[in-house]
Amino acid sequence: MLRFLNCLDTQTTFERYQTVRLHLLGKSDEDAALAIGRKESTVAANLRKYRKHGLDGLQMKFSPGPPEQLSPEQQAKLRQTIMDFVPHNVGFTAKYNWTLEIIGEYINREFKQDYSIRGISKLMHRMGLSYTKPTYTLAAADEEKQRQFVETIFPRLKKLRERRN
Repeated sequence: MLRFLNCLDTQTTFERYQTVRLHLLGKSDEDAALAIGRKESTVAANLRKYRKHGLDGLQMKFSPGPPEQLSPEQQAKLRQTIMDFVPHNVGFTAKYNWTLEIIGEYINREFKQDYSIRGISKLMHRMGLSYTKPTYTLAAADEEKQRQFVETIFPRLKKLRERRN
């Protein structure tokens, strides 16, 4: 057991093994809790894991982190908003590109939740969104007027500018 204690990779795993070691040495749950700086309920939980699964039961599992701040419905609404609108459409004056900062302000305003910039970045990744340069096209653009501008008006403007220089 002492060999295991010397080569553990995390403090939590060390404490779990130490709990079992103290128990095997005849210490009470209360004494073990005082020794490792945890509650008696934590000591009892560690001993249950040990009894059920042996030393393997004491290994650290992946920690999922805190629960999501936004519900799945709120995340869906946020995703649709980002995909369907520019910030200007949802009340951010003169803002036409979504940034992490603007998304954070929107989340705070709409859902009363605060995210760090890194947290917003991770949320966007989980929602399948990534940063790209904007490539907006006008939905109501008149192709004939655009062609006319490119073929006639723009060349005239160019010549006019060249004459002035």
